[in-house]
This record gives sequence, structure tokens and C-alpha cells, in this order.
Amino acid sequence: TVKTEHTENQIIIKVSDNGTGMTDEVKAKIFQPFFTTKPTGQGTGLGLSLAYDIVTKGHGGTLEVESVEGEGATFVVKLPL
Repeated sequence: TVKTEHTENQIIIKVSDNGTGMTDEVKAKIFQPFFTTKPTGQGTGLGLSLAYDIVTKGHGGTLEVESVEGEGATFVVKLPL
């Protein structure tokens, strides 16, 4: 699901899935370059790292992940107006 919210000084975008969620170890590394949970040769581990840099450095926002193992994950993008 995708949800959006507009506050006085920012736009909030939440993208949620109903997957298996993430362990605390994966959450701690999820935005690091070259980190992937995919098998060797099936992912570069750059997608979330690049997205993080675009949101934080390019737009002055934040990108966070909320997840409980077994309950899916939600990525929260906050962009200043």
C-alpha cells in the first residue's frame, strides 16, 4: 500500500508490503551500499543506498524503514516543502 500525508512543512510517503519483514540485523544494514539479501549474482545492493542518498542528500529529507519480522515492512520518505 502507498499512503501520503501533507503537514505544514513536509510531505510524507509510506510504502508498505505484506511480506516477511526484516530482522534487526537486516534493518541495520539495509541502506548500506552493496548490501543485499538476494543470492549472489541476483542483486547489486545499490537500489536502497541510491534512494537513501537521493532523498537525504539531494532533497534534504529522510528515508526510514519500519519492520517487524513476520509482519512486513514500511518505508517512510519525508521530504521538506
